[in-house]
Amino acid sequence: MDETAFCTLLSDLPLSGLRYFEQVGSSNDAALAWAADRAPDLSLVYAEEQTSGRGRMGRTWFTPPGAALAFSLILRPVGIERENIGLFSGLGALALVATLKKYGVTAQVKWPNDVLINRKKIAGILVETAWMGAEAESVVLGMGINVAPESVPPPEALNFPAACILSEAPLPIERFDLLHTLLSELIAWRPRLASDAFLHAWDQALAFRGETVQVWTGEAEPLVGQVAGLETDGSLRLSLSGGETRRVRFGEVHLRPL
Repeated sequence: MDETAFCTLLSDLPLSGLRYFEQVGSSNDAALAWAADRAPDLSLVYAEEQTSGRGRMGRTWFTPPGAALAFSLILRPVGIERENIGLFSGLGALALVATLKKYGVTAQVKWPNDVLINRKKIAGILVETAWMGAEAESVVLGMGINVAPESVPPPEALNFPAACILSEAPLPIERFDLLHTLLSELIAWRPRLASDAFLHAWDQALAFRGETVQVWTGEAEPLVGQVAGLETDGSLRLSLSGGETRRVRFGEVHLRPL
């Protein structure tokens, strides 16, 4: 699909701007630069291929051409959004879960920023914020999604089991139709950010609920406990041995089931 066809595909969505790259280093880097140059709210950067895609904690993200979806949405937070920047990761994850449900695929959210099908990772979310003093000036919500088998990294490059949507879906899914539906869901869920309905839907989609997991937060030893749900700010609630409850906040954390 060329840039003209791509723009036509998304023309019915209320996007404020669109930049399409056949190849780019990182869609998030391109979006951050555009945001710094006054890109309006709901501007989209799409990359057909990333040569140096980024995940959380300095990890790379594999995006071969024609097999994945990689995009970054520039948001200008207002009102309650500015007080809940951590929830934007949940916005991306929840929108993808809702999208896949429309195609008959059940997905779950591995807190804080991955989406799983059958306990295998099919998508990651990277939210980066530009601050003006104490206020968030812009948020870049980046998503990388494994659609076709070619998008799944080789086993030696994985730190968690991975899969792709087409291998797990009951019926074929057209890649750009999936993108259109996902962007529609993102736009529809955004006004409900931090609402009871938003938090409930995210909570219900949590992976490993009731299971024992390890959570690394930068301390020498990981926390070990059962996934009990989400707090009202989107942080994770763990039930530790002895009945203690621990809140795990957003940051450089990662979670693994035992």
